[in-house]
Amino acid sequence: MIEQLFGSKTRVKLLQLFYSNPNRSFYVREITRKIDEQINSVRRELSNLLSIGIITSENTNNRLYYEVNQKFEFYDPLQAIFGGGVTKTTPKTADSASAEEAPDHSNLKTVGHIDLAVYTGQFTRDETAGVDLFLVGEVNPTALQKFIDELETKENKSIRYTVMSLPDFQYRQQIRDRFAVAIGQAKKQVIVDVHNLLED
Repeated sequence: MIEQLFGSKTRVKLLQLFYSNPNRSFYVREITRKIDEQINSVRRELSNLLSIGIITSENTNNRLYYEVNQKFEFYDPLQAIFGGGVTKTTPKTADSASAEEAPDHSNLKTVGHIDLAVYTGQFTRDETAGVDLFLVGEVNPTALQKFIDELETKENKSIRYTVMSLPDFQYRQQIRDRFAVAIGQAKKQVIVDVHNLLED
C-alpha cells in the first residue's frame, strides 16, 4: 500500500534508506547496492526526490553524494513514516523500516554493552573527528572485530574506529579533550545514545 501511496517501490526504498540514516551520505552505486534496484530506476527516483527537495546532493572528489534534507518542510512526518521511529536514544532493531541498514545496528548488541555509537568520517563526509565509527561502552574485543569485519565487507570500505569506556569519555568531555570536542562538533549519525552524552 505504501508503494502505491508514494509512487514506486524504488522511491519507498530510497526514502527508507535516507530517513533511517540522517547525516549519512551515499553515492549512486552504493545506493543501488544497498536497496537492490536497477541503477536507471535509482537515478530517476533520486532526480525526483532532488526536485522536490527531500534530498540534497553534493559533489566530493568527483563523486556525487546524496543525503536527506533535514530542512525539508515535511522532514518530521516523513521521518516518522520512513525512519522506523528511530531516535538517537533508541537503537535500531531488525524490524525497523530499513531492512538494508538494520543488521549493522542490531549486531551492536553482540559487541557488548554500548552506551554510545556514532557514525561519522567516511559515512558523513566529515573528517573532524578522524574516525568513522565511535563506540562508548564495555565491549568484547573478539565480537567487536567480527562486527567491524562484517561492516567493512558490507560497506566495501576500511573502517577507522575508536572505543572508550563510559567513564573515560565522560571525563574527556568534562575536561573538553580535543577528541571529545571533535566528536561533539562532527557531522554524525547517532545510532545509540543511552545517556544523552551528545546533548548540547
